[in-house]
Amino acid sequence: MDLRVIEKGDAELTIEVAGENHTFMNVLKGALLETDGVTAASYDMNPEQSGGQTEPLLTIKTEDVDPLDALQDAAGRTGDELQDFADAFQAAV
Repeated sequence: MDLRVIEKGDAELTIEVAGENHTFMNVLKGALLETDGVTAASYDMNPEQSGGQTEPLLTIKTEDVDPLDALQDAAGRTGDELQDFADAFQAAV
């Protein structure tokens, strides 16, 4: 996965998340929307046929929190939840 900052402001961040698809982007967007201070989170992924970008662009808007901090928080929580799932799965097998 490659990340590239497209635009960064005090309350808004747009990054390109190369190599990912709707599955990952929806999980990350959902985690962001549950993060304190995040007022909006969305992504755009245009199909190559449209002439647009082929990699997803994630946009985060925040209030009273740095959007990079919000992204780090959401990604960390997602990782923790995935580890909890893996542990529960291993225990069930």
